Amino acid sequence: MKSFRKLARQKSRRARKRNIDHAKVFSRRAFVIGAAQFGLLGVLGGRLAWLQVVHGARYRTLSDNNRIDMKMLAPVRGEIVDRFGVPLAVNNQNFRVLIIPEQAKNLEQSLRSLSKHIELSEKDIQSVLKQAKKTAKFIPIEIKDDLSWEDVARIEVNLPDFPGMSTDVGQRRSYPLGEATAHVVGYVGAVNKEEIGDDPVLSLPGFKIGKTGAEKRFDLDLRGQKGSAEVEVNVAGRQVRELNTRNSRAGDRLMLSLDGELQRFTQERLAKERSATAVIMDAHTGAVYALCSSPAFDPNLFTAGMPADVWEDLLADPAHPLTNKAIAGQYPPASTFKIVSALTGLRTGHINSKRVTHCRGVYNYGKDKFHCWKRGGHGWVDLTKSLAVSCDTFYYELATDVGIGKIAETARMLGLGSALDFDLPEERPGLVPDKQWKMGYNGQSWQPGETIVASIGQGYLLATPLQLAVMTARIVNGGYAVKPWMTKRHLLSRHHFTGNWPKMDVSDKHLAQIKKGLEYVVNHSTGTAKGSKIDDPELAFGGKTGTGQVRRITMAQRRAGIKNEDLDWVQRHHALFVGYAPLKAPRYVCAVVVEHGIGGSLTAAPIARDILLEAQKRNPASVVMEI
Repeated sequence: MKSFRKLARQKSRRARKRNIDHAKVFSRRAFVIGAAQFGLLGVLGGRLAWLQVVHGARYRTLSDNNRIDMKMLAPVRGEIVDRFGVPLAVNNQNFRVLIIPEQAKNLEQSLRSLSKHIELSEKDIQSVLKQAKKTAKFIPIEIKDDLSWEDVARIEVNLPDFPGMSTDVGQRRSYPLGEATAHVVGYVGAVNKEEIGDDPVLSLPGFKIGKTGAEKRFDLDLRGQKGSAEVEVNVAGRQVRELNTRNSRAGDRLMLSLDGELQRFTQERLAKERSATAVIMDAHTGAVYALCSSPAFDPNLFTAGMPADVWEDLLADPAHPLTNKAIAGQYPPASTFKIVSALTGLRTGHINSKRVTHCRGVYNYGKDKFHCWKRGGHGWVDLTKSLAVSCDTFYYELATDVGIGKIAETARMLGLGSALDFDLPEERPGLVPDKQWKMGYNGQSWQPGETIVASIGQGYLLATPLQLAVMTARIVNGGYAVKPWMTKRHLLSRHHFTGNWPKMDVSDKHLAQIKKGLEYVVNHSTGTAKGSKIDDPELAFGGKTGTGQVRRITMAQRRAGIKNEDLDWVQRHHALFVGYAPLKAPRYVCAVVVEHGIGGSLTAAPIARDILLEAQKRNPASVVMEI
């Protein structure tokens, strides 16, 4: 019995111990869970206190009739400067008035009420109404810009009467050199429907993008990146304060290789002709110092608002002021192409410094006759004299020997016949024809007579002034395949470095023979451009004249005594000149084309003389550009 009681007591003690252990475990778990719950409540309470105490005012404003506006901040467009840092495109402060259509009770009524306080024409009103139909109602629309401070003050005073309306300080693009840089720098304009894309900044009121020239080519770099701001406004729509701002990033500063003053000088010199274009570049580095086309236009009119009659005049002008002729004008290279033909003859061994041709004023090929420009001919001519006096017969005979294939090969080596990957988007490729091209063009075989006329730069041949400048540079720089450039960024992206261009497959001896002929063109008593000679030997220049045929004088007209200058302007010949300076150590090359200028020696050579002289005096090559 005692054993039973003892066993029972032991079991009872063990049961009490288990109950105590279970109670301890339960207490620990309850404590952990309770602590976690308390901690969570503490976090929630702390967050609630943070939101109510620290940010309470902000969120009260957010919940009070949507009084927080999210605004995109337009970036400041990057400046464009020349190699000296002289501004070519800058931004001026521009006060303007905007409206958000969905916040206006009656958009048209608001606009007409606004017209009582500032000058707002019926055309302006209709333009805003038309734009409002095409864009989302929440996107602000620019009503008018270029407001005076007095205009802004009158609008601000009356803002409670104009729901959804606000004033703003924007940027207006300005071009200090105006027409002088119109084609090369370009201009900006409003974003059209096709250009909107995915970038929300393009929908900002009054936002402008590059339309032509460097403004277009480097638009993304110049544009910058947008910012944003949370702005508190009152019930009248007036801005009270900025709550949070993320600043925009200004666009990059773009430095061009241009010499702004040389560009201005060249443009003014060209303006003396009805239509002309010129390029000045470095023969060794490829840097373009001036690239001009005349007539031009005032690019500031595109940002300030161009009158309709001015726009119509620009479109109707036969001199094409909106076209950058320096890179988009394609002309027969005329006798400047004799440089190509001469080098072809030297490279193929068909001519040398001793070969002579007798020019009688006409070259007979089968039943066809090809006339030299000089009636009666030039007599006996060698290579040097053929360039100096621009004898056609010498090259007729040479072309018959070498053929169009070799001529085209040399032309392409010298930079003709294809785009040069220049920095401006309007560049055209020109044309160097050959047998394969003609067969593909019209399915016809190449004729021997077409080779003969091609040898003097006529027929199908076309070249831009920029290509002619490159051709000249590759002749006088020692045979290096230099390419033109205007921004170092673009140059480095092509993995080239200034002055480090590949050597062409051409003999220095042959180049020297060509240069001797080009020197005689200007500096010898028989040269076609002797009237443009510079007497100072340190500044003397060489080059080649050319006369691009537009319309041949008929025999009947010739008998009647009618000359090319007697024809209508659009029927006269083009005048060309390519040149380099100084003679002893060529640094600067130029190409000049005077549309319908009659003769290269008459109009183009004097222009080349003036701009090469100015280039040497200013010597832009002495200034190292920043990267």
